[in-house]
Amino acid sequence: MTDHSTFVIFGATGDLTRRLLFPAIYRLYAQGEWAPTRIIAYAKEDWSASQFLTHVENNLKSFAPTFDANTWERLKASVTYRSGDLQAHDLKQLAPDITGPAVFYLALPPQLFAQAAKGLGEAGFNDQTNGWRRLVVEKPFGLDLESAQTLGNAIAAWWAEDQIFRIDHFLGKDTAQNVLVFRFVNRLLESVWNGAHIAQVQITYAETLGLEGRWQYYDKAGALRDMLQNHLLQLFALVAMEPPSGWAAEELHNHKAEVLRAVRALEADSAVAGQYGPGTTQGQAVPGYVQENGIAADSQTETYAALKLHVDNWRWHGVPFYLRSGKRLAADYAEIAIQLKPVPRHLFGAGLADWIVFRMKPDEAIDLVMFAKKPGLEMDTKQVILSAPYKKAGEHDYSAYEQLLLDVLSGEQSAFPRWDEVEQSWRIVDPILKAWANTPPEVYPAGSQGPRSQDRLMEAGLQWRPLPS
Repeated sequence: MTDHSTFVIFGATGDLTRRLLFPAIYRLYAQGEWAPTRIIAYAKEDWSASQFLTHVENNLKSFAPTFDANTWERLKASVTYRSGDLQAHDLKQLAPDITGPAVFYLALPPQLFAQAAKGLGEAGFNDQTNGWRRLVVEKPFGLDLESAQTLGNAIAAWWAEDQIFRIDHFLGKDTAQNVLVFRFVNRLLESVWNGAHIAQVQITYAETLGLEGRWQYYDKAGALRDMLQNHLLQLFALVAMEPPSGWAAEELHNHKAEVLRAVRALEADSAVAGQYGPGTTQGQAVPGYVQENGIAADSQTETYAALKLHVDNWRWHGVPFYLRSGKRLAADYAEIAIQLKPVPRHLFGAGLADWIVFRMKPDEAIDLVMFAKKPGLEMDTKQVILSAPYKKAGEHDYSAYEQLLLDVLSGEQSAFPRWDEVEQSWRIVDPILKAWANTPPEVYPAGSQGPRSQDRLMEAGLQWRPLPS
């Protein structure tokens, strides 16, 4: 299918484009889902078209498992390479090729986002007289509240909010979208989705990986900026938002922004920072963070961050929300876990509590962790897990980037945070960033569950769900 639009990639020779963006475009094209008739790849490198196409092909062979030479031959016929900087006078060279609808994808270092948005605006590419124009911005969107507001204002000076698509690839995952479907399509859940029945919510994203070559970015960002401010707070908003009256993007954004605004201001004791030391991951000895290539011996960057949030509204009164993410942990595992309050203790001699778990990694599924009677004469219980995988054999699924690219092309903004969501997320974490500025993180052994101090966040009777070993 085609829509005679143009897809322009800025930073076309970079890591994001080669690992994620072009493989997603290729897979969509192979499935007949890619609409634009022209792809313009733009970067500062003075390459020939053949150099660039060879570069893309070599990377597709690594990152697109279904690579087929004939499919690539057809796709590459629509790809043009241009080199230049981000000033309007250089960008105007693209004008003859962009006469109708167009997407401008900023796969650039974040310090160039404002410059690119301005250059494109000055060159007239934000003008929608002859068709829609959309600007896609990758994360991180700022480094703190002040820098995010500065960047937001710089982009808003040239682009309208309905033209801006801020990528959060977590929102393109089936699991994230299924939180909404599971909550609001199944009537039995809404009656218990509140503080009267829910004891706690835990949102976890754990990695066994270390820096994997990303040290220049990561040492400036850390876990709080890299994962919690954007990805995990967006998942939190999906869990905690009020039921919308419909699926329209504006309606969803309004409800997410509302619950983010209701998050109580954080104090220093509502957060824990950790940094991995030497240890063993997946049976192999690994160095500590400050022993990694490029990292200063006195770096205080956190590789683990955990927050305890409270939402000051009627639905969630008294319910703690726990968010955590870290590197070099015991497992590659991600989930959203909702614990129901226990039944009365006198019935079976213990406070038994059910869990509703949305598993995101390594596989995607919904688990209901419940209790049933053990076989035998005694009135005793055992835990049972009712599990529903998202995908059955033979069903096709889309990667997060494939789904989000399709949404950009169709103009669907539901999975792209609106500016007020971004601003409120920074408002939540900004006090913690300031509190941690001169405080060293606790060192935890690589391959462990994380820093011991994370346990102090838990309220009486609650504990972290252990990462699988």
